[in-house]
Amino acid sequence: MSTSAIARTAEIEALLGVLRQDGIHDEAVLRALADIPRELFVAPPFASRAWENVALPISKGQTISQPYIVALMTQALQLNDRMKVLEVGTGSGYQAAILARLARRVYTLERHKPLLREAEERFRTLGLHTISTLHADGGLGWKAQAPFDRIIVTASAQDVPPVLVDQLAIGGIMVVPVGEVSHTQILLRVMRTPTGIDVTELMPVRFVPMLAGTEEF
Repeated sequence: MSTSAIARTAEIEALLGVLRQDGIHDEAVLRALADIPRELFVAPPFASRAWENVALPISKGQTISQPYIVALMTQALQLNDRMKVLEVGTGSGYQAAILARLARRVYTLERHKPLLREAEERFRTLGLHTISTLHADGGLGWKAQAPFDRIIVTASAQDVPPVLVDQLAIGGIMVVPVGEVSHTQILLRVMRTPTGIDVTELMPVRFVPMLAGTEEF
């Protein structure tokens, strides 16, 4: 094994140790994080920091989330390999790649076309053929593919989005940050029941806002 490979393995193991200490106990989630090369999803100037437990900037004013937040949100979904998952906000594609290791099918939406095209190229490079993509307004979900067993939203909404709740199967789980961008947001775990929703607060977070419409350039 080369020196660089040894160093990379050490960085990954160190990150996994930090995540375990911070309460990430789902070993399948931890394995997925170890398997997906995060350095492929960050901007080249930040490649050396890919395995640090920090959020990093990508294009279009967006970020690739801190590995802890990715792990926490993924763990909260309680995934298995029979599930169909919707992701709202593809971004770099990193979260979708993690989901693809754990679920049967991943559907991911992105309003910024250039971001989506870059993510699609990463999916092809990694052979992640169970991910379907769509350039669309994420707040509208993907009605043609609903219902979903799980939904994950990677931008903050003003409140739990009723459109997305409607696309969630009964018994399904959605993880979504809610709140004003200028204030602390709360990460919520939302379960759809036959009579409504049950909501659990997970932790304070900071996400970019969910915006309406799409952008071509």
